[in-house]
Amino acid sequence: MAQGITDDAEVAEVPAPREPAPNRSQPAAIEATNLRKVYKAANGQPAKEALKSLNLSIPRGSFFGLLGPNGAGKSTFINILAGLVMKTSGSATIWGFDTDVNPRQARASIGIVPQELNIDPFFTPYEAMELQAGLYGVPKSERRTMEILQAMGLDDKADAYARTLSGGMRRRLLVAKAMVHNPPILVLDEPTAGVDIELRRQLWEHIEELHARGTTVVLTTHYLEEAQALCDQIAIINHGEVVACESTPDLLARIDEKRVVIRPASPLSAVPASLSSRGALLRENGELALVYNPDVDSMSALLADITAAGIEIADLTTEEAALEDVFLQLTSGK
Repeated sequence: MAQGITDDAEVAEVPAPREPAPNRSQPAAIEATNLRKVYKAANGQPAKEALKSLNLSIPRGSFFGLLGPNGAGKSTFINILAGLVMKTSGSATIWGFDTDVNPRQARASIGIVPQELNIDPFFTPYEAMELQAGLYGVPKSERRTMEILQAMGLDDKADAYARTLSGGMRRRLLVAKAMVHNPPILVLDEPTAGVDIELRRQLWEHIEELHARGTTVVLTTHYLEEAQALCDQIAIINHGEVVACESTPDLLARIDEKRVVIRPASPLSAVPASLSSRGALLRENGELALVYNPDVDSMSALLADITAAGIEIADLTTEEAALEDVFLQLTSGK
């Protein structure tokens, strides 16, 4: 099962209450040491090394982004934590429990929201939640099925068959199932794919509330603006290796460039030749974007060049470096 459950119905007791804030004096929430996974050759395809001695430490209480292009190894890493994929070598711990020595305690400490929509179409959300709670050994008196469904905006669908739910509702049901045992760690693998804007906002409000109460949240997403806004620390994986792991501000500071965006008073048909050397680009909406380094280029000189090119400025804004710029810098051409 993709929420980190083994095939056994018996699972370790729910972990003790979590700390309300990061505590780096204790073991990391998730720790991977020289973690390696090689998929054997099959069907005429050569062996593939999905993880290359990956080392990663995710602090307790953090909102941690795990990013990377398709095929980078993110899903392999998450599936190893969930017990769905056997690692080739190395070690991993979850909430201080070694996944080899204490696999049940380790997996009871984590709730995983998978990328795939794997739900039983003949169960209602309420039944699916109750079954999941039973597999984790949550006593009936401690179950919060309706509370969680309400938080996910599914309380009015509690008794509807899962097959009647929309794609976005099914995605939220997976998030709900991952939270039934109140895990100290919640891993979200593309949680907002296919979810509309309003429901996405509702989902993040609840996740941020959980994080504020001490839950360690690990997020993988292709919506980089979400990761930039939510995560306090981000790791970028490429070709099975960690190419960066820093606080979000430090990661953004890797690019010391800004963009100045000009909306001309009169439409431009092309970039003036005098500004081409500055790398100016004409956007589809008619705006002119120029990249500059504030430590090298003065704004006054930049504006003088724009005026000299015969452009009358109707509006002007500046844009800071975005996570997308850093991501592309670290993952392109490798």
